[in-house]
Amino acid sequence: MKIATFNINNVNRRLPNLLQWLDAAAPDVVCLQELKSTDRAFPAKELREAGYEAVWIGEQSWNGVAILSRGKAPVLTRRALPGDDHDSQARYIEAAVNGVLVASLYAPNGNPQPGPKFTYKLAWLQRLQRHAMALNVTGAPIVLAGDYNVVPTDADIYPTRSWNNDALLQPEARDAYRRLLAQGWIDAIQTLHPDPPLYTFWDYKRQRWERNAGLRIDHLLLNQKLQPRLHEAGVDKAVRGEPHASDHAPAWIVLR
Repeated sequence: MKIATFNINNVNRRLPNLLQWLDAAAPDVVCLQELKSTDRAFPAKELREAGYEAVWIGEQSWNGVAILSRGKAPVLTRRALPGDDHDSQARYIEAAVNGVLVASLYAPNGNPQPGPKFTYKLAWLQRLQRHAMALNVTGAPIVLAGDYNVVPTDADIYPTRSWNNDALLQPEARDAYRRLLAQGWIDAIQTLHPDPPLYTFWDYKRQRWERNAGLRIDHLLLNQKLQPRLHEAGVDKAVRGEPHASDHAPAWIVLR
């Protein structure tokens, strides 16, 4: 079972790129982030023609998350991260697919920091910690996949000081990610590829793609129920180099 996460950075604008990658990589499950599409404009028809059923939650111009499943529809279990009834941003969706509970999440960026956006980021990550703990006690096999907007360590970014003040690298954000791992979640990419890091994001600015000046911010976390089934993991880096590409590349795992 191949499960991928891909921040598509506008699903309609990048639809040809997405369809090309789906055809080549043939993942069984795909978690998409940053749809930048309303519910009505989501390209369900085109994805169905490519062999994928989907559940999604959109938002005009911003955010948006989806879960695609090859051949059968995901069973939707949740359309929002619990803990704040006033939070209307489309950042979390959860579904059961082939016996695995899968979440697609798009954590807040948090810039500029300090400020209200960073405060929201930390509060959102704290809510994620609480919900992840509640999920884990169910005993179900679970994957939390998506753009966490956290660079876990200095080893997960190219050698630079230019990002030192960015919200993605702040100690509070990194601590929130570590608290998830402390619950027993397994960072699949880091586990199978500890060195060198597999970057998943290259900013459009300053020729960062051309210089391989990347960051690892897209993660697939597995609970301990799934750890024995983890067989492979990787990043389809070449997808980032295609014309009109997202600034992220798909990251994926294979479960036995």
